[in-house]
Amino acid sequence: MSHRPPSPLPGRRGVLRGSLAASAALALPSAVPAVGTAPAFALSGRPKAQWGVQAGDVTTNSGLVWVRSDRPARMIVETSATESFRRPRKWHGPLLGAGTDFTGTVPLRGLPAGEQIHYRVTLADPDDHRRTGEPVSGTFRTAPSKRRQDVRFLWSGDIVGQGWGINPDIGGLYAYEEMRRLNPDFFLCSGDTIYADGPLSPSVTLPDGRLWRNVTTEEKSKVAETLAEYRGNFRYSLLDENVRRFNAQVPTITQWDDHEVVNNWYPGEILTDARYTVKDVDTLASRARKAFSEYFPISTLPATGEEGRVHRVVRHGPLLDVFVLDMRMFRNANSPGRQTDDTTGILGAEQLAWLKRELARSRAVWKVIASDMPLGLVVPDGTTDFEAVAQGDPGAPLGRELQIAELLRFVKHHRITGTVWLTADVHYTSAQHYDPSRAAFKDFAPFWEFVSGPLAAGGFQANALDGTFGPDRVFVKAPATANVSPMESPQYFGEVAIDGDSGELTVRLRATGGSVLFTKVLQPGRVGQ
Repeated sequence: MSHRPPSPLPGRRGVLRGSLAASAALALPSAVPAVGTAPAFALSGRPKAQWGVQAGDVTTNSGLVWVRSDRPARMIVETSATESFRRPRKWHGPLLGAGTDFTGTVPLRGLPAGEQIHYRVTLADPDDHRRTGEPVSGTFRTAPSKRRQDVRFLWSGDIVGQGWGINPDIGGLYAYEEMRRLNPDFFLCSGDTIYADGPLSPSVTLPDGRLWRNVTTEEKSKVAETLAEYRGNFRYSLLDENVRRFNAQVPTITQWDDHEVVNNWYPGEILTDARYTVKDVDTLASRARKAFSEYFPISTLPATGEEGRVHRVVRHGPLLDVFVLDMRMFRNANSPGRQTDDTTGILGAEQLAWLKRELARSRAVWKVIASDMPLGLVVPDGTTDFEAVAQGDPGAPLGRELQIAELLRFVKHHRITGTVWLTADVHYTSAQHYDPSRAAFKDFAPFWEFVSGPLAAGGFQANALDGTFGPDRVFVKAPATANVSPMESPQYFGEVAIDGDSGELTVRLRATGGSVLFTKVLQPGRVGQ
C-alpha cells in the first residue's frame, strides 16, 4: 500500500512504524555465529571475495558468474566438470573497481548442456597478478538440451521488508537454507529484492512481548537516496550466511519491482514523503537501477548499469522459457484506472510488443510469465489510486486492464500454449484460476496465476479480487492481521516441476517448515486449462 495518505496501520509495501525500538544500531554481525561472519573490510593483504558468488540467467550453454571484491582486483573464473577442478577452463574477467562498487560479472559461453558446472572465482591484485585471494567456489546446472530431462525451480520475492531484517535469534534468513536443500535448477526472484524505503531498527517488540533483533548497517538506518545507500541495501542480504550458501549452489533469474527504488513508484513521480530529501523519483530510480545491475548477474544489464533492461527471455531448454517482465520502468502514473484508452498501461507499448513477439516465437512446452505484480488482485496506492493492474471495477477492462486484455486476446488467437503466470508482491501465497465464463472480458483462454512470498518480510491479509478477467481464488494462505513478522508466521515460496517424460507441470505452494500447502498439475500443449 502507499504512504499517500498514511494508513493508521503499517502498509504491506511500506516501512514498519510504531513498534520500532529507538536503541542504537547493532554492529555488523561479525560476532553473530548464527548468521555468519560479516565480510571483512580491511585493505591489507590480498583481495577477498567474502560476499560470496552468484550465478544467473543460466541457459543450455551459458551462464553468468558474479563476485564482489573488498578492493580493486582482477576477476578470474575457472570452470570444470568436477569439484577437483581437473582440466579447468579459465575465463579472464573485468577489473573490479569503485565504479561498480567492486562487483563484476563474467559471461560463460560454450558450456555443455544439462551438466553440473563447478566454478571458482579468484581475485588477483591488478598490480601483481601473483598476489591472489583465496578462491571462492560455486556450482550450477546448465539447462537440458533434450526434452526428456526434468526441470525444477523455485520462486518467491519480498526480501527484508517492513522492518524485518536478519535476526540472529532465528538463524537469519532461514528460508534460503530450506530452498537450498531442495536443490532446484534455479530460483526465480520475483522482485522486491530489497526494501530501499524500509530502514531497519535494532529491535522490534512483537505483539506478544517478544523482542525481534535486527542486524543493522549504516545504509539500512535510513531510506536510500544516494548510490552508496542503494548499494548498501543490496549488500545487506549478503551478510547472511544462508544467502551466500544458497547463491553458491542455486543460480537465479532476478527481476525488480518497486521497493528497489521506493514504494509504489512510477516514472516522473515527485515524492511527498518527508523522509526524502531527493524528491525526483527518476533520479532515485537511476541510482537504484545502477546498484541493481551491479549486484545481480543479469544477461541484459551491463556492469555499468547505464544501459540494458530488466525484461528478457531466459530459455531453459525445450521444456521452459521464462519471460521476465518489468512493470516499473515503462508504466504510466498510478491513478484510479478508469481510462477507456490506455496504450502505455503497466508494460509500455514497446514491452508489450516484445512480449507478444517472443511468446509467438517460443517453441518451449511451457511459457512462464514472471510478473512482478499480480493481474486480478486489487493493490491500492492510497485512497483513490491503484498500484497494479486491477482497480476494483469488475466490469469491462479499463486503465491498465486494457493492455492485459490485449495480451490475453493475443495468446488465445495465436493459440499459444502452456502459459503460466508467477508473481509475488502481496506478501501471502495463493492460486487464482482465470476463466472467461466468469469474466466481464470474454476473449481469452483460461489460465493460472500463482502467488508466493514473502521470503523474508512481513505477512499481510489477502487482497480483494477484481472480476474483470474472472479470477477464482482456488487457494489462499495469508495472515489475519497486517505485517506479521517471520517469527510469528511462516515464509512462503513456490516450486515448479516439469516432468521430462509426460511434460506435465506441477506447481507446489510451500511454507517454511517443510509444508506443501497446495498442489496443481497442468497438462502440456493446451491453450487454456
